Amino acid sequence: MPHSIHSNGPNPSATLMESRNDHTIPVLKVFMPESAMGRLRDVMLSGYIAEGPQAKAFEEHLARWLNAPNVLTLNCGTSALHLALRLAGVGPGDEVITTPMTCVGANEPIVTLGARIRWADIDPNTGNIDPEDVQRKINAKTRAIMVMHWGGYPCELAAIHALADAHGVKVIEDACHAFGSRYDGRLIGSHSDFVCFSFQAVKMMTTGDGGALVCKDPDDAQRGRLLRWYGLDRRLDSHLRRRRQFFEQDIREVGYKFHMNDIAATIGLEQLKYVNGNLAKYRENAARYDTAFQGLRHARRLDDDPRHLSNHWLYTLRVSEREGFTRAMQARGIDASPIHVRNDLYTIFKEFRTHLPGVDAFDPEHVCIPVGWWLNGENVEHIIRAVWEWDALAG
Repeated sequence: MPHSIHSNGPNPSATLMESRNDHTIPVLKVFMPESAMGRLRDVMLSGYIAEGPQAKAFEEHLARWLNAPNVLTLNCGTSALHLALRLAGVGPGDEVITTPMTCVGANEPIVTLGARIRWADIDPNTGNIDPEDVQRKINAKTRAIMVMHWGGYPCELAAIHALADAHGVKVIEDACHAFGSRYDGRLIGSHSDFVCFSFQAVKMMTTGDGGALVCKDPDDAQRGRLLRWYGLDRRLDSHLRRRRQFFEQDIREVGYKFHMNDIAATIGLEQLKYVNGNLAKYRENAARYDTAFQGLRHARRLDDDPRHLSNHWLYTLRVSEREGFTRAMQARGIDASPIHVRNDLYTIFKEFRTHLPGVDAFDPEHVCIPVGWWLNGENVEHIIRAVWEWDALAG
């Protein structure tokens, strides 16, 4: 693999957590190949950096990579989730069943659209939404079920789809952790009505910031193309002789400014060349942890089913005393932290609170340790030793 920006060599861009201690092994880190720099320079000096030919090319390459024809590139994962909710028909008075164990940016759009949140509990052994609780919560007001693949580990999609089909509601996958993951042998992106990806800085694949929405129905994709840019069809821009003619299209539905620009798309085109190699590194490191961490007394791995092939963007442990574990890791130069906190306790969601015993069990115990492409063999062994040393002393 060509040289990339990493902690073992010159690092012209700061990475998450490293500003605190240059010797700390970060739990998340930006991957940016140097080969992107030349392409970026060309685009930056081209005189065209808005949504243009690079965005179109990235959208086409991404669709081929995912084997999903109806892909819309967007400015972030939150926009993808917002647009998916809108396309699913979510509006005032509707309910959306969702999980509180995700980024708050996944759940805020529900409220923004005037709908109500119905929290479903999670399986504390996976961090994913519990289909049995979804079944208890689904009702005549339910418009959509939004599931999140914790750390890249796919949800029980078959059970979720069965419930959705029985009640005539849409399934939205928050796949912002799950680029490259597979369920039942198929890449995430080909199962549900809507699948949302994030290409934020430290995700499995980054465009600096960005996202994508995959639609099962081509009509939804066409509507989404209009909604992502004020209700206007950007594809006409290059065919019309005058800019004024482009804006003279009739706008039939209020839209957004959710499109991806050519700068982000250029990064994405280069990132696609490396994502398979990076996926292999995450999975290799996770497999070493899985073997090494058997027999721990005060920490446990999350469940793993062979039908759910995770990209292992996160490696999550449940530990008996998280603050002590985190301090012990930091003392050994290892960053460890929870990545998300439960959303249901935020004041903005207070009217939707309910009893969620699975979340109560998972939230205070879960902690993520470094697992990604930036680790070498010595790093992995150091982390394994540190976890075992903590386990031996934990009481």
